[in-house]
Amino acid sequence: MPTPPRERPTLQRRLGLPSAIAIGLASMLGAGVFAVWAPAADAAGSGTGLLAALVVAGFIAYCNARSTARLAALHPQAGGAYVYGTRRLHPAAGFTAGWAFLVGKTASAAAMALTLGAYLLPDHPRALAAAAVVAFCAINLLGVQRTALASAVFAAVTLAVLAAVVLAGTAGPVAAQETGDAHPWGVLTAAGFVFFAFAGYARIATLGEEVKRPERTIPLAVPIALAVTFAVYLLVAVTVLNVLGADTLADSDAPLADLAGASAPALKPVVAIGAGVAVAGVLLSLLAGIGRTALAMARDRRLPGALAAVSERFGVPWAAEVAASGLVLVLVSTLDLAGAIGFSSFCVLVYYGVANASAATLDRRAPLPWLGLAGCLLVAASLPVASVLGGLAVFAVGAGWYALTESRARKG
Repeated sequence: MPTPPRERPTLQRRLGLPSAIAIGLASMLGAGVFAVWAPAADAAGSGTGLLAALVVAGFIAYCNARSTARLAALHPQAGGAYVYGTRRLHPAAGFTAGWAFLVGKTASAAAMALTLGAYLLPDHPRALAAAAVVAFCAINLLGVQRTALASAVFAAVTLAVLAAVVLAGTAGPVAAQETGDAHPWGVLTAAGFVFFAFAGYARIATLGEEVKRPERTIPLAVPIALAVTFAVYLLVAVTVLNVLGADTLADSDAPLADLAGASAPALKPVVAIGAGVAVAGVLLSLLAGIGRTALAMARDRRLPGALAAVSERFGVPWAAEVAASGLVLVLVSTLDLAGAIGFSSFCVLVYYGVANASAATLDRRAPLPWLGLAGCLLVAASLPVASVLGGLAVFAVGAGWYALTESRARKG
């Protein structure tokens, strides 16, 4: 008798609403809030422009979040917009989303690891970055519940540090009011930088195959995590502008540390440690999300099939996790951080563009998916030229790989 086909290994649903919210918060309340304000202020040209950029980025993130939540509830599988684009648009659209996520988030993970090293071990940042990647890969391999627990701890520490910074800023000196004007195109460019700080709620969707009652949990977890994050970012932005002013902020390499130095110098080392912890939370969830998207693409033979292996004991895609972490280690040793935020934002905005286009198929008269799609494309186009050209080059490589896998599928 012929041997029956083996069932495809699946992930286990272990995450409840609090755990899903914790992962979303840890993904967003991370390095972005410590890093994006300076380039965003420089692009916006004024404090008013920076706040406008925050609102634009937040609105686009809200549109993306609504689209992602609806789709994730209907398609509760690992892979996020890769699955949505494949199911609702075309396999090429799904591949574009998956490729954008893998490339953009892998570069972002390397950048986060290097940022962690820069804050906590500035004399040897790459060594600490590599050690952090290995350590967090090991945590993720122990199961998604360990990831959720660690994410909750990182999010709590980050919120505590940001609260201390804001309280110190309200009691500190107030900078002279700036007189610069906001530039509309600069506001869009700044929104692209600020969006980097929001791009974490999709981590909940990419873990959709491991969420309990996904039709209820995901639509609740995504907007809750996003709303809390936006409120925190608004408080931080207003505080840092009041204390430093837009001009000083635009020239700052560590704006929250400078804010603490101006308001409460004793807080500076606390901010450095808080930044390191925040980056750690982002890096942990990034590696988990990259592994799940690689798993989904490997299942469809868009990536090597060996990456679809799932641990029977811990219920995690161990092969994809190890491969993703290995690639991040390579980038950690070679990556130039100049333009990393812009490049990552470009790729992630394309990813969410596919998600919004997929959500538009649910109800073509609903405005939010179309607004989200237009916003993603407009802000992506407004990013620095090097980021746009680099992103387009990467997508050209992806198109070649997609054509190769299609050709093999037809022959085989």
